[in-house]
Amino acid sequence: MQAMDSAQSHLLQIAQRVRAAAADATPLRIRGGGTKDFHGLALQGELLDTRALAGVVSYEPSELVVTVRAGTPLAEVEALLAAQGQCLAFEPPHFDGDSSNATVGGMVAAGLSGPARASVGAVRDFVLGLEMINGQGELLRYGGQVMKNVAGYDVSRLMAGSWGALGLITEVSLKVLPVAPAEATLRFECTQQQALDWLNAWGGQPLPLNASCWLQEEGAAQGVLYLRLRGARAAVQAACERLGGERMHSAAADWQACREQQLPWFTARAPGHALWRLSVPQTAPALALPDGCTGPLIEWHGALRWVQAPRALGHALRALAKAAGGSATLFRSEAAGQPGAEPDFDAQAADATAALHARLKQAFDPAGIFNRGRLAAAW
Repeated sequence: MQAMDSAQSHLLQIAQRVRAAAADATPLRIRGGGTKDFHGLALQGELLDTRALAGVVSYEPSELVVTVRAGTPLAEVEALLAAQGQCLAFEPPHFDGDSSNATVGGMVAAGLSGPARASVGAVRDFVLGLEMINGQGELLRYGGQVMKNVAGYDVSRLMAGSWGALGLITEVSLKVLPVAPAEATLRFECTQQQALDWLNAWGGQPLPLNASCWLQEEGAAQGVLYLRLRGARAAVQAACERLGGERMHSAAADWQACREQQLPWFTARAPGHALWRLSVPQTAPALALPDGCTGPLIEWHGALRWVQAPRALGHALRALAKAAGGSATLFRSEAAGQPGAEPDFDAQAADATAALHARLKQAFDPAGIFNRGRLAAAW
């Protein structure tokens, strides 16, 4: 009861501060653990820390749903689920060295998913409902704790990936899943195009594909495809026998390093090179990257391609991704830990999309106080 009263008190204080900021047009910068401050434009506004809004509200293992306050450490929630043999299947990255700072609210606001995203879905697919404070200091609740609870606009999932520009998430209900009974990682030496062809072919077959990663180390004649299988023991074993390759017996740490961008490919970034994220259709062929680029490292069965390149090549990378039916975003700047210095969210480039975002911003945050400049220089 005392913890609940404390959380309610913090909630009221935050709502009052938001109303005061809206009246004075004072920008506020929403921050949980700050583990994703490197992404997006320069951070602006007075700090509004969410970590006081912490704690598990309810957890029903038999119902596969957990409800937590936004400032709750992500690692704490993952440990709670693991004790019951359950997990957040989309493998949210922490981007935190000791994995203690990332929060659940930041996870939803960033909308970033890990290696399993192409097989199980994204963060937004697991958000059942949430509570938020809008730009007028109003406490609003959307969705609930079951899948069939949406009438009208699905605001709960709209908040996933909004980077705090629409409002402050205070509480969220998430669908969780049982940990798969069996897992195996297979290794194949192959070219980039061969890996893409295999992944596209396997994707149309009844195989327990869960995650994939292709990369080529410097000086190597060809690259390596790592394929993770998850599911029933019989299904995983049958897939291993059918697909062949070399079975890796201690690959869990490598997948975690891939999720956290701690693989040598990520950490050995050349000076002056930013990290670019290219989102393209899984069926897109190998891309002819401009000279001066390093990569790609390919995830999500071909749909996510990481490239290291100077900022000056951004226009060429965006054009290349667009021609393939996708988009390119500057994910990490040249200097470690520093945010970008230009609009790097491709969604803002399209007039129609930008206009839609502006209307949403006006509806949720009419005074424009939340995370000003984080997604677009205009708001």
